[in-house]
Parts: sequence; C-alpha cells; structure tokens
Amino acid sequence: MSQGQPRRPASPSEQAQGQDGAIRYGDVFPAVSGGLAKKPVAPQDAATMQSAENMVFGETVKGGPAATMQSAAMRNERMGVVAHDQATDVTAEQGVSVSETRVPGGRIVTEFVAGQAVGQFLEPDDAGAAGAGGGRGDEAKVTIGEALEAAGYAAGTRPVERSDAAAIQAAEVRATGLDGNIPGGLAAQAQSAADANAWAARGDYKATLGDVLSDATAKLAADKEVETEDAARVAFAETRNKQDVTARPGGVAASMAAAARLNK
Repeated sequence: MSQGQPRRPASPSEQAQGQDGAIRYGDVFPAVSGGLAKKPVAPQDAATMQSAENMVFGETVKGGPAATMQSAAMRNERMGVVAHDQATDVTAEQGVSVSETRVPGGRIVTEFVAGQAVGQFLEPDDAGAAGAGGGRGDEAKVTIGEALEAAGYAAGTRPVERSDAAAIQAAEVRATGLDGNIPGGLAAQAQSAADANAWAARGDYKATLGDVLSDATAKLAADKEVETEDAARVAFAETRNKQDVTARPGGVAASMAAAARLNK
C-alpha cells in the first residue's frame, strides 16, 4: 500500500498528466479490450479480486490476477493517478467475479473484471489426483466436448468471433477425425454465428459462446479425451485468427489447454 501518499482523487489536470505513466488494464492483461483496457488499475479493484480469490482458493494466487492488480494499483496510487479508496467506474458497475466449471477430476476457475476474463486456473480435486502411482483412471479424463462446454460457461456472454469459430472448428476436427465443417455441426454453427455477429449493427443482439457451446458434447458427432496435441492445434487456430495473435483468457484454447494439463 502507499506510505504517506495522498488519498484524494487526482484533479482532471493532475490525472491527465499522471496517467502518462499509469499502469492500465491493457498493460497487464493483453486480452482485455474496449474501455477497460484504457483504465488505470485501481486499489479497490485489486482488493475485490483478492477477496474473490480468497473465497475460491483460500488464498491469493501467486502471480495471479489479484497479485498483478495489487502491484499495478500500488504503483498507480504512489503516482497519484488513483486514490486509495478508488474503484474503476466500469468495475464498480459490472463487478469482479470468479467462476468455477466442474470437469472430471477437478475444476476450471476463470477470473473476470467487468465481464472480461483476465485469468484461468486448473484446480485438480485431491480425490481425483489420488490413486495408484498418483494417477487417475481413464474415466476421469476430460473430453473435447466437456472442454468446449467449460469454455461456453466461462466466457458464455462473449459474442462469437472468427477466432472462436476457428478454434471450435479445430476442436471438432480433433474430436471427430473428419476434415472440414460437418453440415449443421458445432463448427458450422460457430462459423454462422461469427459471420452474423460481424455484420450485426451496434446494439443488436449477437450470438454468444454460451449459445453455441452449450451441450457441446451432444452436438459433436464423436468425442475423445483432450491431449496436448489437441490443445496445441486449437490454440494455433485461435491465435492465427486474432489480430494480437494471443489466446483469449477463458476462451476455447485456454479451456482446451487446461483440460490437457488436467488429463496429464
């Protein structure tokens, strides 16, 4: 925390000057977009995320979003960009949250700031990790369909983009062993949603990942356990179709990667 630093909010002129060196959300979380990316990280945002992590994990995750936000907020406060009791306006309105998606052998935890995913963690069950040699039986392995459903839950309200459709197509190919979109299949639905969203007027309803990926297991013509190569192919497809060439936290590639780690 700041030591002897001013607690009052900076005036508009002071803030404009101080923000030149402020740490914004876009600086520490590259996948964050829109207005949030331009906002300086505020102390109360960090405190709220820390409380959320403590409720889920029982502690603050080392190197996780809360720790990152705390470090950025402390610097911004020392610079006088934000006050000690200040929260970012969009965060105050839309909140900070942590969601859990149960998968065989554990859970995938995704952390959100103002509705945007900023981190994702794999939390194996102690019971699932037990057994002969510390391994788990095959019945506990996460399938591609289950990983897609987890992504739909974690990032369910986010509109489907072309990078999502590409990742879903790659996942379907890995699950079924069939090249190309299956007519009426999951990848075809994702591509149709992405195309429609690209043409939708601002303010119009856009199809979300939750719409497309709900019941993904049932929508796939075939399914298989997620392996490292599956996750790598999906990550390549997703990042190749994004301008910043990065996988989105809480997205399809991130969920597949978490499932592959859990299965190992």
